Amino acid sequence: MLDDLDRRILRNMQGDPDMSIPDLADHLGLTTSRLSRRIDKLRETGVLRGQQAVIDWRALGFAVEVSLRITLDKTQTRAFDEFIDAAREIAEVIEIQTFLGRVDVRLSVIARDMAHYQDIYRSQILTLPHINDIEALMHVARIKADESLPI
Repeated sequence: MLDDLDRRILRNMQGDPDMSIPDLADHLGLTTSRLSRRIDKLRETGVLRGQQAVIDWRALGFAVEVSLRITLDKTQTRAFDEFIDAAREIAEVIEIQTFLGRVDVRLSVIARDMAHYQDIYRSQILTLPHINDIEALMHVARIKADESLPI
């Protein structure tokens, strides 16, 4: 699906996402229009899903991250859907993942401090529907958070 030029484009975009299209084209030895057509093709095929701003939530005063592993009451047929719909409404929930196995859902929750987290936990998390069990894991350090792919 990807040829060598596509891979070179993606590697360079991952390596320096702030590089302008004209600078990237010069770096790759392409015309700006040819590079733009290739990037458009990568977007059309779904390889590139767009650009996004990456915001450091710690710089905004959030110092606590907690990972909640949640087991749902699966005797309720709509447990997953209702839980996820409600969890999406909590602004401090920055990630929701679902699993097969003992744990059904994992939520990443951020807070300004432990008092703020305790308030979120008591007033919002514990009110989510269909919770059977919760295990909280306090985040200590992020060792690797690189989303670059080995292209």
